[in-house]
Amino acid sequence: MANDVPHQSLQGAIASVQLFIREARQSLSNLEQILTQEGEVTITRRGKAIARLLPLNRELVIPSHRALRDKSAYLDAGSEQLVRMDRDER
Repeated sequence: MANDVPHQSLQGAIASVQLFIREARQSLSNLEQILTQEGEVTITRRGKAIARLLPLNRELVIPSHRALRDKSAYLDAGSEQLVRMDRDER
């Protein structure tokens, strides 16, 4: 980095670091560490933001649809029987 001190700002509850494009190029090997520490990196050129880097949420949460299934009516026939009956009607 040019002066080894990233330009920090606070946007809501997410900490943000602002890097000039030259600093970003020089910091490519450290971007993962910067994203982990700061949460967001904004890259600027001539004082204007040109890119925003955000860390990917590595934990994929799969929602449970149990409540939806519990609301559904229970069918006496299985889905394979219903599909077969539907095909036979055509």
